[in-house]
Amino acid sequence: MAEYKLKGYLAWISVCIVWGTTYLAIRIGVAHIPPMLFAGIRWIIAGVIFVSVLKLSHKKFPPLKDLKHISVMGLLMLGFGNGLVVTGEQFISSGLAALLITTVPFWIVGFDSIAIKKSVFNKFIISGLLLGLVGVSAIFGDNWKDLFNKDYLIGVLSILGAVIAWSLGSVYSKHKKINAHPLMSAAVQMLVAGTAQTLLGVILGEISQVKINQEGIYSLSYLIVFGSILGYGSYIYAIEHLPLSLVSTYAYINPIIAVFLGWFVLNEKLNFYMIIAAILIIAGVMLVKKGSEVNLVRKLSGTQSRT
Repeated sequence: MAEYKLKGYLAWISVCIVWGTTYLAIRIGVAHIPPMLFAGIRWIIAGVIFVSVLKLSHKKFPPLKDLKHISVMGLLMLGFGNGLVVTGEQFISSGLAALLITTVPFWIVGFDSIAIKKSVFNKFIISGLLLGLVGVSAIFGDNWKDLFNKDYLIGVLSILGAVIAWSLGSVYSKHKKINAHPLMSAAVQMLVAGTAQTLLGVILGEISQVKINQEGIYSLSYLIVFGSILGYGSYIYAIEHLPLSLVSTYAYINPIIAVFLGWFVLNEKLNFYMIIAAILIIAGVMLVKKGSEVNLVRKLSGTQSRT
């Protein structure tokens, strides 16, 4: 058990660091490869590699009865979640996308409350949610008028849609237990989401828009190896062995890395409002995490008192 916990923490650390770099790779990649094909090809290649390696190490393919649940997870977290991030980053900076995605823990707490049909809200969680809302408002600073710009608005709404889909998928995966190795489950999710995204890209006529060049290939390769195989595999493993409220705190680290890389590599805007927003949102997430820990202690205390 201790070994799995240790591996779970290592997986969580990988997610914290690696996913902070993927926003930059996506921002570069979608400038050369249309969003659905970019996302779909990434997940299909990663899924094929992942399944092949796992089969060589004698991991079993998920049973048929679990494929439905695995497909739902893949479509929510990768199909819609990642697909909408790629779509959104055509219109807004990688740093702004990362800051908006820091709201994931807030959504997870809300959806988890609905899933267990019991309120999980306390003074810490409510305070954290309100602080996070102020932080999201501060992101836009004096640029609220940009929300009336069609492309900018599409970008923001796409990222918020991605956050909701990812949070739903995370809660669903936590409450739907399956009899499959977590990494094999992740690999199948990649194949399901990648196939759906690629088919959608073909239907939308994206093939004619593909530009084959070095930057596009490098960014796609980086996302396949690090963002997909290492990053998503680590995420699935972590939520199998650690509390979901803890795993979701990868949102503390990701935006800091993403905003810095966007500013350093692509000269994206980094102003006072974005720094204040990051501080407020991360403080809000920390309060939500504290509230989740308080609820867990109360639950354990209640369980012990009845035994």
